[in-house]
Amino acid sequence: MSEEVAMIIRLVASCVSAAAKAGEIIRDVKSRGELNIVEKKKDDYQTEADRSAQRCIVASLNKRFPDVKVIGEEELPNQEILDDWVVTNMDSEVMKVHLPSELQNIKAEDLCIWVDPLDGTREYVQGTVEQVTVLIGVAVKDKAVAGVIHQPYFKNSQDGSLGRTLWGIDSVGIGGFKLCPPPDGKRIITTTKCKFRDEIQAALDAFEPDGILRVNGAGYKVLQLLDGKAHAYFYANRGYMRWDTCAPEAILYAAGGKFTDLRGDRYSYVSTTSFPNRRGVLATAPGQDHEWYLDRIPSEIKMRETD
Repeated sequence: MSEEVAMIIRLVASCVSAAAKAGEIIRDVKSRGELNIVEKKKDDYQTEADRSAQRCIVASLNKRFPDVKVIGEEELPNQEILDDWVVTNMDSEVMKVHLPSELQNIKAEDLCIWVDPLDGTREYVQGTVEQVTVLIGVAVKDKAVAGVIHQPYFKNSQDGSLGRTLWGIDSVGIGGFKLCPPPDGKRIITTTKCKFRDEIQAALDAFEPDGILRVNGAGYKVLQLLDGKAHAYFYANRGYMRWDTCAPEAILYAAGGKFTDLRGDRYSYVSTTSFPNRRGVLATAPGQDHEWYLDRIPSEIKMRETD
């Protein structure tokens, strides 16, 4: 019966379930203390949780959607994985979603899935686990259309359980969370905790912010917009890749916000594109004037491409 449901709905429903399972794996690795950290390059780390979470997600999606391209952050050798890591169930709420006609007959060859199994590895290692997310983005041709963000360490207020999964399909809707508007009469910008040059600080100053919220992780920064904690998200450092931004971009558009590079263009997510996002990120919460922020970014920042 589920095969009669449009492929993109089945795919997103499977991504929601796989992301939640990856979150369980991430918590389990941390609780056992067996991180097995590898430094891929300077200040870029990979843990057992990164590797195991990606194997879970990729194996789960490959089993159900063998013809859909999946690109994960981690370069991993083929390896047998535990049977209970292969998730076959699909989220029931997503399965009820009604698609517009243009998304109902998407072909497998037009799809690409971008996976960051653990966004915020440094924070995970250091213990700032609330900033850790699992990101699964779904692109149709060049456009980020759907996404899943899972927070393994989000504490649910009702029962104290851990884990929250947000999802969105552009032009369709969102689920797993309640959209909150940022505070009226203020302008709060979220940006990286990492050090940046003086000209980037000048760009932040041009927004005339009432506050700067410095956090790490592309997924966690977009959550600041969705949870009503910030009005805009500005990032001009190097380091972001397509797997960092596909899911957050899609969910933000599904919620009514915007996500572009610093020139106002959307990134391409076709499987053959280059991985780095060389023109930075500007994202705005639903109801905010994206163009207002674009107009205030100094031209030397807009035209610069990160290494």
